[in-house]
Amino acid sequence: MEKEDAAGPSRRDALRSHEMQSVCEVGTDAGIVESITLKNFMCHSLLGPFNFGSNVNFVVGNNGSGKSAVLTALIVALGGKAQATSRGSSLRCFVKEGESSADVSVTLRNKGRYAYKPEVYGDSIIIDLRITREGNRSYKLRSKTGQLVSAKKEELVSILERFHIQVNNPVSILTQEMSKHFLHSKGEGDKYRFFMKATQLEQMKEDYIHSKETKHVAMAKVEQHAEVLKDLKRKVQEKEERFNSLESLDNMKAKLEELQKQMAWALVTEMEKELLPLQEKLQSDKRCTEKYNEKVEEWKNKVVEAENKYKQIHEQLESITLRVQELLPQCAQLKAEAQRCNARHKSSEVSVHRCKTNLRDLEKDKTQLSSRINELKLSISQTTGAESQARAEQMEQIQAELHNLAHQESTLRQQIDQYQQASSRAKDELDKMSQEQDSLQRSMNSKRRNLQTMESSRSNRLRRFGEHMPMLLSAIQEAHQSGQFRQGPRGPLGYWIRPKDPELALAIEICLTNQLQAFTCDNYEDEKVLKAIMSRIIRRGRRPTIITSAFLPRVHDTSRRCVDHPLYPSVLQSLEIEDPVVANCLIDQRGIESILLIKNRAEARRVMQDRNPPRNCTQAFSQDGDQIFTNRSYTAEQTRANYLSGDVEEEIRLLEGEVENQSAQLTQFQQQMRKVEEDIRQNDGLLSRAHMEQKKTKVTILPLTNRCSSV
Repeated sequence: MEKEDAAGPSRRDALRSHEMQSVCEVGTDAGIVESITLKNFMCHSLLGPFNFGSNVNFVVGNNGSGKSAVLTALIVALGGKAQATSRGSSLRCFVKEGESSADVSVTLRNKGRYAYKPEVYGDSIIIDLRITREGNRSYKLRSKTGQLVSAKKEELVSILERFHIQVNNPVSILTQEMSKHFLHSKGEGDKYRFFMKATQLEQMKEDYIHSKETKHVAMAKVEQHAEVLKDLKRKVQEKEERFNSLESLDNMKAKLEELQKQMAWALVTEMEKELLPLQEKLQSDKRCTEKYNEKVEEWKNKVVEAENKYKQIHEQLESITLRVQELLPQCAQLKAEAQRCNARHKSSEVSVHRCKTNLRDLEKDKTQLSSRINELKLSISQTTGAESQARAEQMEQIQAELHNLAHQESTLRQQIDQYQQASSRAKDELDKMSQEQDSLQRSMNSKRRNLQTMESSRSNRLRRFGEHMPMLLSAIQEAHQSGQFRQGPRGPLGYWIRPKDPELALAIEICLTNQLQAFTCDNYEDEKVLKAIMSRIIRRGRRPTIITSAFLPRVHDTSRRCVDHPLYPSVLQSLEIEDPVVANCLIDQRGIESILLIKNRAEARRVMQDRNPPRNCTQAFSQDGDQIFTNRSYTAEQTRANYLSGDVEEEIRLLEGEVENQSAQLTQFQQQMRKVEEDIRQNDGLLSRAHMEQKKTKVTILPLTNRCSSV
């Protein structure tokens, strides 16, 4: 018995120790850092993932290997300030040089009694932090499966309070600077303040003072309400006396209930009487329904036949549409050729009219000359034979010269007409080439501007939306920090979204053309402030659109009105949108939840223009940006995404190639135009010489005609 008594306490102590160990394991499981990953943080492109154990972990390595970076990233990811890390004055210092943002991912264990919302997060909580080059910080809290749960910092604060993680407490996280300060500190006051901060006695003291002040305020209110309580008691007594005087009210209520029951049964009796003729009518309607059903079946068969015919016609229409699209370039060429033919026809009509006029003039001259010759012949017959023979020879010589000159004048008129027609055709061709050159020049200038925007967006993606955009956002941020905005505006909206599939970037950009550069405000007062900032920053050119709508913390529930296709996503499903305000704005303004994205244009037309288009679908866009409705479609003129493209270098390379090609085409156009202008100058010279020859011929004809008249 003594041995058993001696062994009893030791067994009980072992059991108690095991229970305490289990309780400690369960209680301390929550909040353990399981892993951490750094990307573009400080001077490191990628560190991690580092998977830690449940007990003590040592991070060792050479100088510059990233030990301090891991600790700094842990402090910042858990909500600590940049100054607390002793590694930088602001968050922008932690972004690697040459990068636009830095990412930190920390995984906390979420098991045991102190787990935070285990039914939502599971056994682990993933904290994703993104720091932009501008110094902005955003959080994404995910479950163990990677599903996004929240993007609010308040949720992170609740998690840290639940796990008793004190980021600013030097006992929890002790940086090198803090440890050096503590070790080299000679004053007792510094060590005491360190002790007060580490044990949270300083925080408890502040809480105690606040509680004491709250107590005094509460006691004052109790004294005030004690005086009011007397008046309330007096009023309650008066109400009780009045209630007692209304005891008969219960009897009246009982009688009222009985009368209501009688009235209900009376209504039932009346309804039964009214129901009899309705039942008889129902029987007759059923008999009629059988006949109508037969007719419905007959019409259904007709509808099926009509649908088959519709499909055949629709297929024929598609083939005709494709044929029309194929013939459009040829049609344009034929139209241009017809216009040139019409121009030549008009010039020919003018030449014919001129020739007819000249012919009438020549016929008049011929008639006059014939009459004159007859007179001369009559006079010759009356003169002597020698004189008659000399005059006849002279007349024949003059007529031969006149005939030669008339033939020469006719030839010159034909040459003049030919030169005029050639000059007209060359001028028409020159005008057409000039228009094409202007169009090509405008296209090349536009591509050069896009190229400059792309090159400047290498370091800052905001420049894609305009050179003024970084300055505008900086001014908006300063105004927001100074309290001029109730809610910080969001914009440009295209900067807040990213396509999940890069191949659909062009389709999404064309779909959201009017919203990509727009801003959104929570209220009209903020809109006025934003307009004033825009007018100050953007003095020339078109200013971005401002959309005013109340900001909501969650994305709209679109389950009832969204399109849900098994094969093709909607615009909303194809975008990564971090801010619910931006998502709600695009839903309200563009209805992105009801627009499908289908890469193949023929498939998009088949889906949208079929007999049964997708439910809640208003329109669709193909990969090339073509817009397809249920009864029509539009071809996109834009060929490349300017705002949402992912590979900037590839876009710059393609734009440079297009600019070079268009520059070569422009040079070729200029050479052709110079050649045409030279042809026009040559034709004008020939035409001028022909006119001079024609004038000389007319001057020569006039004296010969006079000589012929005198002979």
